[in-house]
Amino acid sequence: MNTVDVLATCATIAGVLMAMSPFLQVRRMRRTRSSNDVSLLYLSMLAGGFIVWLAYGLSLGNWAMIISNIASLVFMVITILVALTYRRGGAKRAAAGEAALAPAAAPVPPLPASVDEPTAATTITE
Repeated sequence: MNTVDVLATCATIAGVLMAMSPFLQVRRMRRTRSSNDVSLLYLSMLAGGFIVWLAYGLSLGNWAMIISNIASLVFMVITILVALTYRRGGAKRAAAGEAALAPAAAPVPPLPASVDEPTAATTITE
């Protein structure tokens, strides 16, 4: 195995590991039940870039580029699908989840009686 082959293997492994990084965002979306803090435009632009790099790798016949960009594209499409899933009903699920996790509200004590309002302890005399 020559240096180019070793570098191609390392680049492919690194590319696939980097392609898996969007799963950190997927994990966060699943935990929070929301994708409101994720930019779908950003994810879509990355997916478009992966398509261009994949086409370039195919035109060169470079397997390191082809494999890593296929992996990147697959993981990005999964991330976009999860984001769209939580975008459609995520706000309601997130609100329900936050309400369920919120501590119980302390009871509100009654307001003291006003001086002008009669209470059971006061008598009205005329």
